[in-house]
Amino acid sequence: MKTVVIGNSGQLSAELKILLDDNACFLGPEDTDITEEKVLHETLQALSPDVIINAAAYTAVDKAEEEPELCTALNAVAVKNLATYCRLSGCFLVHVSTDYVFSGHKGSPYKTNDALEPKGVYGKTKAQGEKALLDILPDDSCLIRTAWVYSSHGHNFVKTMLRLMKEKPSLSVVDDQIGSPTWAKGLAELCVTAANRKHKGVYHFTDEGVASWYDFAVAIQELALHKKLISSAVAILPVPTSAYPTPAKRPSYSVLDKQETRVEFPELAFRHWREQLSDMMDELAGGEQ
Repeated sequence: MKTVVIGNSGQLSAELKILLDDNACFLGPEDTDITEEKVLHETLQALSPDVIINAAAYTAVDKAEEEPELCTALNAVAVKNLATYCRLSGCFLVHVSTDYVFSGHKGSPYKTNDALEPKGVYGKTKAQGEKALLDILPDDSCLIRTAWVYSSHGHNFVKTMLRLMKEKPSLSVVDDQIGSPTWAKGLAELCVTAANRKHKGVYHFTDEGVASWYDFAVAIQELALHKKLISSAVAILPVPTSAYPTPAKRPSYSVLDKQETRVEFPELAFRHWREQLSDMMDELAGGEQ
């Protein structure tokens, strides 16, 4: 089975490269333009994939408020273009979306069929991409929503915290936004499994457990000290979202209900986010050595 991955430089792409064999082709912006239907379709027709995994997205949540057109092109138009190609060619599509399609007001874990109520440009464009996918390709696609993704590759909250812990005497981190951290390695395993099985449907995937960004930061420091990624502790102060205003509004509670995913993908390991974080930081420690 020939697999094409859209995206070649992000966290998820890096983990997919480790998992996929030589039959996988990774396409970056230098290879095609996913926002231009004709260009994209010509590229894909030449490759003739059986499955496409879309790991490309505009993910700069705050910057999206300043660049709504670019964000829409990458998160909505590109998904429409991919879904259209797959419908015409008979190709299966695995697409990754986000917890930010929800408002955060529900107060309990979001189910796959809960109403989408995104707050900012990023969430709205991801919701538009979801709608395009499900309208065009409902029977030949797997839509996976995830949250708070990090890895040893690329830019993410974990690596930012580690850098700031070396540079600052103290950090202020919001404690009233609740979600579930996700190591990109587990997300990549789900994407590959869904692709191999051509398993259609809408699924939620994060690591187990819940946390605030403050909880996450405290755990990062504890593990970093233990693994000698940092040499000394800094004060980490919990603050409300109101004390740290950002251009984009974020959901205050965006935990995703994963029961359907556990049932449909029993071979996957569903581990607590702190265990996953520890293993990822072992990767970082090994890399530094």
